[in-house]
This record gives sequence, C-alpha cells and structure tokens, in this order.
Amino acid sequence: MRLTTKGRFAVTAMIDLALRQNNGPVTLAAISQRQQISLSYLEQLFGKLRRHELVESTRGPGGGYTLGRKAAEITVADIIVSVDEPIDATQCGGKENCLGEGHRCMTHDLWAALNSKMVDFLDSVSLQSLVDEQLAKGLVVENIPMIKRAISSPSVVKPIRVNAPNSVFALGAAFSK
Repeated sequence: MRLTTKGRFAVTAMIDLALRQNNGPVTLAAISQRQQISLSYLEQLFGKLRRHELVESTRGPGGGYTLGRKAAEITVADIIVSVDEPIDATQCGGKENCLGEGHRCMTHDLWAALNSKMVDFLDSVSLQSLVDEQLAKGLVVENIPMIKRAISSPSVVKPIRVNAPNSVFALGAAFSK
C-alpha cells in the first residue's frame, strides 16, 4: 500500500487546523502558506472533509475552518477515508478477483490481513494524539487573537481629468485648428 499525497496532505492540514482553531476559524490560505500545500489542492481536500463532517466552514470576514468534532474523536483513518484515499494493499481492491473472475492470487489473504492491520492502526491514532505529539516536540503555535474586521465603505476613486481628445473626431478637429 502506498499512501499518496492526498492522504498525507489531508492529515497534515488537519493537524495544522487542530493546533490553531482555538483562535477562531483558520483560513486555508494560512494552512497553505505554513505547510507549503497548494491552496487549490487544500480547497478540494477540505470540500471532502466538510462533506464527511470532519470540518466546518465559516464564511465571510474572519471566516475559515474549524474541526467538525473534537480532535480526540477524529482518527487518521477517518481523515484518509474521507479524502477517498484507498487503504488497500491487495491487487484487486479487495474484490477477490486478482487473477480474473473468481480467482484469487496466492498472496490475497496476506495483503487482506495487512489491510486489516493498517486500518486498525490508523483507526487507533487520534488527531489529538498527533497534535499532542507536535506540542511535545516543542512546536510553538502563534497565539494571534481573531481579528474582527470592521466593515468599511469602499474608497472613492476620483476620475482623472485628461486634456486630450476623447475620440478620433475630436483628435482630427484638434489638428485642423
């Protein structure tokens, strides 16, 4: 089994979110900048995480994402499965037709058992334990209070006055004088 960037990035982004959500909703732009993950890729991942109710979104100024439930209640398996990452080491995707219809390969049971162990392991690791691990390693989370942005009126743009002809006809008239 190979864990792709989709699963790795989703877990990384969720750790970042869990570390910082106490200061209010966390923007994907901020996660993108800190974790060096493409913003458009994060938007795709968080759409899937939101559909699986692992995160909640808040729109508008001061908006962003927060966890959909407590970090202790979210497992790595939840995150990986929610972003459509297969946790499967079998060649047939668990359909038991590795060598064609109704025929399993000789190692099917081995890989199926590995799948079971991987799911059990990933299901035993909570997001909270990953957050605690980062904090124990000395990660310092900036404590920036949520900024409430005041709604301001748009600035007034004054038109530029130009003393030049505004059409081809006016240009011709200017030269004929």
